[in-house]
Amino acid sequence: MFTGLVEEKGRLISIRRGADSAKLKVSAGVIMDGLRLGDSIAVNGVCLTVTSFSRGQFEADVMAETLAKTNLGELQPGDRVNLERALRLGDRLGGHLVSGHIDGIGTILGMEKHDIATVVTIGAPPEVMRYIIKKGSVAIDGTSLTVVDFNEGSFRVSLIPHTAQATVLGEKKPGDRVNLEGDMIGKYVERWLGMKNENINEAGAKTGGGLTADFLARHGFM
Repeated sequence: MFTGLVEEKGRLISIRRGADSAKLKVSAGVIMDGLRLGDSIAVNGVCLTVTSFSRGQFEADVMAETLAKTNLGELQPGDRVNLERALRLGDRLGGHLVSGHIDGIGTILGMEKHDIATVVTIGAPPEVMRYIIKKGSVAIDGTSLTVVDFNEGSFRVSLIPHTAQATVLGEKKPGDRVNLEGDMIGKYVERWLGMKNENINEAGAKTGGGLTADFLARHGFM
């Protein structure tokens, strides 16, 4: 589990590709403190397991599914990556709950300066947009951000100067692809409502998942 507060920008040293997998070697500083084999590190928002490490660098394996569903397979040696260690019990939750399991890849459609802020517009697939709400949370390359606004196929976030400097998002440009993870709480609410709706039919029949007007009426909301 992560918070979406990037601790540092690492640099990809190498990516060794196998038939259906890859091994990343990443240089790092801050996150190396107390690092152990088997620890979880979010690399551009993707939860990876440390398989080996030495002074100032670590390695992690990336499976075929991860390469297909994230932008890690597009990285080249020298690229900067967002890094965050797993959340410890008792840590402050300054961002939001982030699992490190990517829902889809988005594309930066535009970047505009508004005074000190940079407003970024990101096109996203339906599997991500279903969890996007105004003032809600989204993880972009592992960075916890607040949704400014959205439409059917895209949403906007605003980067303060610190976020632009401390994460790889400040180095991105229109056309670049980014890893996206929707709000975890929204996913559980959606699932719970779907299951609840399937099991409350008074006639004893399944009614199908999802939040409907009938569901709300039967529970006193209409």
